[in-house]
Amino acid sequence: MSRSRNCEGTTRRDCLKLGLTSLIGGGLVDALRLRGEAALPASASRPTSCILVWMDGGPSHYETFDPKPEAPAEIRGDYDPIATTVPGMHFSKHMTEMAKIAERLAVVRSIQHNQGNHGAGNHYMMTGAPTRIPVGCGAFVSFHPSLGSVTAHERGTQGGLPPYFSIPRMSRSGGPNFLGARYAPFVVPDDPNRDNFRVRDVSPPRGLDLGRFDDRKDLRAQLDRLERISHEAAGDPVRSLDEYYEQGYDLMSSRDAQRAFEVQAEPDAIRDLYGRTRFGQSCLLARRLVEAGVPFITLYEGGWDHHVEIFDALDKKLPPFDRALAALILDLEQRGLLESTLVIALGEFGRTPKINGRGGRDHWSNAMSVVFAGCGTPGGQVVGATDARGYAAVDRILSPENFASTVYRKLGIDPNTIYYTPQGRPSHLVSDPNPIAELMS
Repeated sequence: MSRSRNCEGTTRRDCLKLGLTSLIGGGLVDALRLRGEAALPASASRPTSCILVWMDGGPSHYETFDPKPEAPAEIRGDYDPIATTVPGMHFSKHMTEMAKIAERLAVVRSIQHNQGNHGAGNHYMMTGAPTRIPVGCGAFVSFHPSLGSVTAHERGTQGGLPPYFSIPRMSRSGGPNFLGARYAPFVVPDDPNRDNFRVRDVSPPRGLDLGRFDDRKDLRAQLDRLERISHEAAGDPVRSLDEYYEQGYDLMSSRDAQRAFEVQAEPDAIRDLYGRTRFGQSCLLARRLVEAGVPFITLYEGGWDHHVEIFDALDKKLPPFDRALAALILDLEQRGLLESTLVIALGEFGRTPKINGRGGRDHWSNAMSVVFAGCGTPGGQVVGATDARGYAAVDRILSPENFASTVYRKLGIDPNTIYYTPQGRPSHLVSDPNPIAELMS
């Protein structure tokens, strides 16, 4: 299996995977316990969902949704722009399927920030908050809860499924920070494009029937009573462990929850529509999770850090990505789910205007493109603009805070909320609670 690397050499194997792996042996429990716990009340909200397609590494705005055909060759690159179904809106060469559904899309071209390395840029876009201290390119930082973890905290669970998924891994700043480990994502590292795709530990291990599984659950409960901190104690770690085990038991015992993972049950025509790739079938799995009531899903798609030979790489990467993303939006619409599902595609920043000596583009946080669809987003529009050479946002300049506030508003969450850390310190969810007005219906 291929592994996507960014320029600092980090692979998905280097990141924490908070799935239910080794639940019987306590692997999940140990991981969650080490991340700490802050018990905060959850609140209900309207039944909307978000699928965040995270293009890790920083996708080029030039080669996707903000081409610059009039710029010099060393800036505009090898790709010609193509017309979309919206007059005056152009995408780059390989975005053919997205161009066909442009009337459903809003492309924001004017979000910018000052964090030009992966660690800080990832944190800023994943949380809506800048890092508190300078961090290196390869840093795995968490100074603020992520969009997905906040949604999990506010929306809670339904039908035995966790409220926050990340497929096939968690982004480096996709965790819960002070909200506590219960709001970390359930990670699905398995490839849904495999014929024998099976999410590990959402059902009892092979050879262990439900009766024996329940017996082991009862035995564990009896052992817990031998020695434990008073169950009335607010900080009782055993009570926290009990909650983690119960979440796992609920997932294993819920047939409706397990059914959401059965991508193989989809007709071949639908699976082919998305493309028989890992990303394509992950998009299909995300649609099934939305149908099952999951409020937040991150689709981590790595491999966008193109410092070298960007055009050779994108010739291979963009067509299946374009196909799968367009199929996801169309499939949600045809099933009546797009009005209640926000689909977003973005990375931590854009790429440099000038092609470097190795045929690639480097990190560039002055300009980036973010695509929105669904959840009442008015389509067929471009919000903001970069200059004629794509150096920087020059019209309707927006921030990651505006981006995060837009996501929260669409999910029924007040971005002006103040949380309190376990130490009692207040923390604003977003320092600027103003959403992008053009995207709000």
